[in-house]
Amino acid sequence: MEKIEFFKHNLTEEDLDRACQVMRSTFLTTGPQVAAFEKKLAQYLDSPEAVGLTSCTGAMHLVLLKHGIGEGDEVITTPMTFVATATAILEAGATPVFVDVCPQSGLLLPEAVDAAVSPKTRAILPVHLYGRMVDMRGFARVAAKHGLLLLEDAAHCLEGSRDQVRPGQLSAAACFSFYATKSMTCGEGGALVCRSPEDAAWYRSARHHGISKNASSRYTQKYEHWDMEMMGWKYNMDDIQAALLLHQIDRLDTYRQRRQDLENLYRELLADVAGLDFLEAPAPGELSGHHLLTVLLPPQVDRDEVIRLVQEMGVGCAVNYRAVHVLRYFRERYGYRPEDFPNAYQIGQRTISLPLYPRLTEAEVTRVCDTLKKVVSASK
Repeated sequence: MEKIEFFKHNLTEEDLDRACQVMRSTFLTTGPQVAAFEKKLAQYLDSPEAVGLTSCTGAMHLVLLKHGIGEGDEVITTPMTFVATATAILEAGATPVFVDVCPQSGLLLPEAVDAAVSPKTRAILPVHLYGRMVDMRGFARVAAKHGLLLLEDAAHCLEGSRDQVRPGQLSAAACFSFYATKSMTCGEGGALVCRSPEDAAWYRSARHHGISKNASSRYTQKYEHWDMEMMGWKYNMDDIQAALLLHQIDRLDTYRQRRQDLENLYRELLADVAGLDFLEAPAPGELSGHHLLTVLLPPQVDRDEVIRLVQEMGVGCAVNYRAVHVLRYFRERYGYRPEDFPNAYQIGQRTISLPLYPRLTEAEVTRVCDTLKKVVSASK
């Protein structure tokens, strides 16, 4: 029986042809395709500006640096996320401060963050997890109350909205990922949206060594000397990546709806499994990106053994995520114990992510669910 992959991308022949056209052209690095992509992404998100980058991690790093956050500063974030959320803070020279998540949703809550603010706190970095947005209106109030920078890790939530708010509309910037398993992908890549042309200009310089002219302006126009105006990094998106991404934007909402329909089917088919829990579904009026389909296995089963058996039966699966504070680096550097953030720890111990992508069929979802049911029943 053919394996059901954990993920399949949605690149079309048109996407591939556009990338090939770029590769056959003279110019490969940051140029007209990146500019066109940035304009279209900003329009999609109803944001003033978008900046193409190499990763969401790089985007978060730059936002922190742009706002002067570094040595001696603390940034409040969540332990229930991919490790890059925390490492971007470390790369800026600041300290990540974890606050435990809501046990029902896995999301960071504004009231919990409000209670954790200290004299060293300079920023709040919430994560839109599995496609669901956090309460950005609540976080905006907390940030304003304490005079803090608010930015968003929106790697899972390009398409989402909550309380009529989209990513980037209530923060200094929202940061996105175009990694291989994201709803829009170029293999690796990222972007941010921000509030002003002045901010965007800073990010465009910072992504390219801090120099005053990018390669496109240096080599497609009359040559002029460039200067290094600030300390910068190497985070610039190239035209090949942008060409792959450009028209995926047109399909985002259709694919999002397809993933929502598949998640609804999962919830229906797995509803009768004793001890198996879903994280909280989106509230009425909330639009989730439905980036990942995560279930919480019954506490008494061996999660790693379930994964092994499910994979042996031809179904791909993953773990998103083990809580950051239990990872070796953070245990050794900060002395964290699992019980320090019990809700995130419990989610991380029980979670298993199942296939969820537009090319998945209803028959394949049924097979995934039947496989998981069989394995969980035998593991009790």
